[in-house]
Amino acid sequence: MNRAPATIGDIAELVRSKNAGPFWLTIDIFCATNHDYNTIAAPNVITADRIAGLYRVDATTIKIYRLAHLLVVKVSFPRPTTQGGVRDRDIHAGQQHVPLMRLPLTVEPI
Repeated sequence: MNRAPATIGDIAELVRSKNAGPFWLTIDIFCATNHDYNTIAAPNVITADRIAGLYRVDATTIKIYRLAHLLVVKVSFPRPTTQGGVRDRDIHAGQQHVPLMRLPLTVEPI
């Protein structure tokens, strides 16, 4: 029995996070096909409000780039703590993609 993909991680080719300088974090979502890209890049799937809820950041600081020619969606926002600072628990930001990877593709009604 086939079921529809439930999360970004279910259909993305690769989801990764990394530093974008010492003060910003970037998460890249790579897709293998136009269909996968269009599903993930849909305006209601990745929104500033949804990212803000996942990462507890101000929605007005979030930047979302939809790069159809590369089949990539890029999300950037300020790091919660400066890279290498005393409170930094992931100096390379290599584990920060997991919440976004688990983000449901559909928005549940309130």
